[in-house]
Amino acid sequence: METTILKSTITCPECGHKTEEEMPTNACQFFYECENCKEVLRPNEGDCCVFCSYGTVACPPIQENKRCNNSSCC
Repeated sequence: METTILKSTITCPECGHKTEEEMPTNACQFFYECENCKEVLRPNEGDCCVFCSYGTVACPPIQENKRCNNSSCC
């Protein structure tokens, strides 16, 4: 059994700023405010959370091979 990675680096698509964040294990994160430019990020279409869209590591439910389609994993 592989260990779930809980840290991911989010890259803001607006300004390119990168920040390492700890991912929640009990819910998906639908919004994230860039600390540099203050842009509020939302998941891309088809992704369940901002980590799946802008992070270096997918969210814990995806890592654990759970079904995830905006409502079933989180």
